[in-house]
Amino acid sequence: MKMNIFKNLYQYRELLKTNVQKEIRGKYKGSFLGILWSFLNPLLMVLVYALVFPYIMRVEIDNYLIFLIVGIIPWNFFTTVITTGCNCVWLNGGIIKKVYFPREILPISVILAGLVNFFISCLIILIFLLFSGLGFSIQLIWLPLIAFIQSLLSLGLLFILSAINVYVRDVEYIVSFVLNLLFYGTPILYTATLFPEKIRWILYLNPVAHLIDAYRSIFYSQTMPNIQSLCYVGLIAIGILIIGYFIFEKLEKGFAEEL
Repeated sequence: MKMNIFKNLYQYRELLKTNVQKEIRGKYKGSFLGILWSFLNPLLMVLVYALVFPYIMRVEIDNYLIFLIVGIIPWNFFTTVITTGCNCVWLNGGIIKKVYFPREILPISVILAGLVNFFISCLIILIFLLFSGLGFSIQLIWLPLIAFIQSLLSLGLLFILSAINVYVRDVEYIVSFVLNLLFYGTPILYTATLFPEKIRWILYLNPVAHLIDAYRSIFYSQTMPNIQSLCYVGLIAIGILIIGYFIFEKLEKGFAEEL
């Protein structure tokens, strides 16, 4: 990855800041409740699954509501930035044709806006922990690191998807379908122990599964996250980020023509 990306981001930091603010405000523009939807969306999902899923799967997990919230909120962060970010280059086609600016600002803005919304949504987890009697622990200091690793992973994927989506408009629909499948293939509604140990490793080929476990460790179990697991996801995230930026850089040369 070229070092001039950091120079460009610094040089265009005001544009980056404006774009992040636009992403945050634009998502709920015209909505009566506005940013409160950052709280309501995951809460409504949690309530539905908390009422229905235990009866379908017969899961018996202590503090299942907390268990669900800690899984669904990070998942929402992941899916929201991926689905929103797929179109970030396409939707800014008019500007790209007229004005030069580092194109990577577009997916980076989506990630930073998603990160802000995620940390706001984490207040829901803290409120539920407080009222459930579980309380907080010092392990919350790991939250920024876990969120940072997730952001790197998401950004790498966004570089790839947003660039390809300019040329192949079916990408956003394929991504939406894959994410829906991945939701049930990630231990969010259930624990990985539901599966026999000999096939459990298949679940953990998915890096998001490791991230969900890490969030559950610091919020739900209030223990230190698995460092080996975090390192595994961190290495994957860096690898995807480097490959993603390389693809983005190659494909961005044709953005103006395609758009």
